[in-house]
Amino acid sequence: MIRFIFLVIFVLLFLILGSPLLVTEYIIGKFSADVKSRRSLAIVKWAFRVCLFIAGTKVTVIGEENVPKDEAVLYVGNHRSYFDILITYVRVPRPTGYIAKKEMLRHPLLRDWMRYLHCLFLDRSDIKQGMKTILEGVEKIKSGISICIFPEGTRNKVNDTFLPFHEGSFKIAEKSGCAIIPMTLNNTAAIWEDHLPKVKKAHIVLEYGKPIYISEMSREEKKNIGAKVQNIIKETYFKNKELV
Repeated sequence: MIRFIFLVIFVLLFLILGSPLLVTEYIIGKFSADVKSRRSLAIVKWAFRVCLFIAGTKVTVIGEENVPKDEAVLYVGNHRSYFDILITYVRVPRPTGYIAKKEMLRHPLLRDWMRYLHCLFLDRSDIKQGMKTILEGVEKIKSGISICIFPEGTRNKVNDTFLPFHEGSFKIAEKSGCAIIPMTLNNTAAIWEDHLPKVKKAHIVLEYGKPIYISEMSREEKKNIGAKVQNIIKETYFKNKELV
């Protein structure tokens, strides 16, 4: 329980005492959006690393050489924990926005940092707004900002299972031509969700798959891209279970 308390205290202190940083980043952004993006990336990476340290989280990373460093990509991963975001974000080599549910907009300061990090807020109940978010993601990719999405649409609460991957999640890669990078996460719910509210030490395995380009696929493969990527992640997940 002590880890949970320390985490809450650190996050609150970061959000409150870090408020002047938001102002500084805003001013910097008026002169250079790129500098602002990279500064915000570095600041939040540091905060996430501290959170993972407090939680006692050990991460084994496999296949990081599969992530292109010179181009924006669409990261696609399975989703069991809020810590999935922290674990994957500290590894990104360039500014990266995450697709988040619109309900996150209710949280002041947090939503401001998310906006600075190019996060997009998805209204899952409104198809029209959902497509608008996808198009915003395409523009982010074209401007050099990577995007990360968890195509199950929500956190899966059942261990060793996978919710269907929404095909619409892959429209960003289809319309922008960017690479899809499968991300497979093992054991992340063991940090917190499996024993709420306690935060416990856990060993996590994160594996990046080889880049997938939709433009190189047949018409039939394009229709089933969600199932294809899910199968890659599922096979990797069960392969890596013995490493946890």
